[in-house]
Amino acid sequence: MSKLDDLCVKYAKELEGLGEKVDAKLLRAVAKACGPSIYRADASLVAVTDPKEVNRVKRNFCMAKLGLKDTPKTAEGIDDVKKKYNKRRKLRAVFYYLLVKRFKKASVFK
Repeated sequence: MSKLDDLCVKYAKELEGLGEKVDAKLLRAVAKACGPSIYRADASLVAVTDPKEVNRVKRNFCMAKLGLKDTPKTAEGIDDVKKKYNKRRKLRAVFYYLLVKRFKKASVFK
């Protein structure tokens, strides 16, 4: 298995622990879209307590990748995912997968 495949197994277990039914194909596509960040310890995590990081997630993923607008609904969706994924260390690919599901934007990765 490749490094990406190994990480996807890890991500799927994390999502299952949150009660999510995992779409493996979508998860792999989201992880791949994260690029090299998933292979670096610090970059593979989302620091949701850092407003600058949350803003980057909103701009670079929610708006640029998912095509969302900078509205209160976007911020609300990010907050919903932060609450759902209430573990201390939030894996970037898992966080992004949950955002894709929350905003019903799986079609972006098909």
